[in-house]
Amino acid sequence: MTDNADRSPAATDARPRLTTRFTEALGIEYPVVQGGMMWVGRAELAAAVSEAGGLGIITALTQPTPADLVKEVERARALTDKPIGVNLTILPSIAPPPYDEYRQAIINAGVTIVETAGSSPEPHMQQFTDAGIKVIHKCTSVRHALKAQSLGVAAVSIDGFECAGHPGEDDVPGLVLIPAAADALKIPFIASGGFADGRGLAAALALGADGINMGSRFMCTVESPIAQAVKERIVEASELDTNLIFRTLRNTARVAKNSVSDEVVRILNDGGQFPDVLPLVAGARGRKVFEQGDIEAGIWTVGQVQGLIHDIPSAGEVVRRTVREARLRLQERLAQFA
Repeated sequence: MTDNADRSPAATDARPRLTTRFTEALGIEYPVVQGGMMWVGRAELAAAVSEAGGLGIITALTQPTPADLVKEVERARALTDKPIGVNLTILPSIAPPPYDEYRQAIINAGVTIVETAGSSPEPHMQQFTDAGIKVIHKCTSVRHALKAQSLGVAAVSIDGFECAGHPGEDDVPGLVLIPAAADALKIPFIASGGFADGRGLAAALALGADGINMGSRFMCTVESPIAQAVKERIVEASELDTNLIFRTLRNTARVAKNSVSDEVVRILNDGGQFPDVLPLVAGARGRKVFEQGDIEAGIWTVGQVQGLIHDIPSAGEVVRRTVREARLRLQERLAQFA
């Protein structure tokens, strides 16, 4: 597909600089992060993002065992010598994964950056800190960000209501949440939810963030391990093609609009409870979507930002053109008011 962004004057600058508190704290070149995504954050994608100067992240629980996670980190290291992070999402579960073992695998693999999400990272902070690992905690509110700051995380990734996955229950969009976080936090933070290009990065920086986290945009790249049909659906879809499920259960999740998520919304709005939709939202069905490309097979996660995604480039090109466009947008706007 045509990459119109490469026609900009700034495209002649092959390696523009864009340094923030976040890049300095994490030792990366650009403030562009590929967040950890279940079934998506694998070695090829994470390495491609990091090699281009951003921060690629491998999703720990995508790997079936802690030992497999170590091997996945090794695979990524064979592709780049740039920093790579690992996501550890901690969620309540009837049969929880062996989080302590995954944490030890991260340490054993020599990982230096971890993205935590879900529940508080507090149970893991001491071990990560002792191993010299810098923690980025992903959260959906300023109060949770302040709590993470008090625990000693290196940075926070804060999700606006536009995001894919779980946006929390406050329903605060990024345009309000980002400057509110900037006013409250002392540590570096990046903005997440609704970002797909350099316009978003420029806006996030102007609102006080130190970078951006992009999920849906990196799902729709050459190195993303999901099926081509899913990537093409993201390109075709608009910002209106998501559903908010589990609203009545106060466990809101933003997912792609399809026949399955429509049915989940209908059942819950009619008074149903979680057991009534459990067969529809099983993780195995969502994995089938990503692996087989049947977009009606189950629930799958994507953000409203899909309405701004129009192509399937390499992950490295997403990083490079996002930075180029952000610099150009900031320069052009400043020139207008000089």
